[in-house]
Amino acid sequence: MPDPKDCRFAKTHEWVFLKDGVAVVGVSDHAQHEISDVVFVDVPKAGRKAAQGEAVAVVESVKAAFDIYAPVAGEVSEANPALAADPAIVNQSPMDKGWFFKLKDVDAAQVAGLMSFAEYEEFLKTAH
Repeated sequence: MPDPKDCRFAKTHEWVFLKDGVAVVGVSDHAQHEISDVVFVDVPKAGRKAAQGEAVAVVESVKAAFDIYAPVAGEVSEANPALAADPAIVNQSPMDKGWFFKLKDVDAAQVAGLMSFAEYEEFLKTAH
């Protein structure tokens, strides 16, 4: 499980954990609370190229559907197969087992350009 302090965050509430050139992407704990009661997740297929800021996954809760955006550009190398069987993992473990997809061929500078955990926490205080 990545420590939130080791992740970078987008204003759209996705987190990125960069390890060995692969970016693991999920949604923040704040986002899973906002979404609540996830009942379905549609993740991208491996091989899909994603632009930074592009909607690449969809989460459906009992109240609405939400797009999940690629916080950095890259090629999807893997999607989390556990989400199809148990979408509630997004609510139960957003920073660990509830990751959405992994991206390869990412630009480390794009990752570095995202908010740190401390910056994200400050952003949450002003974003409504």
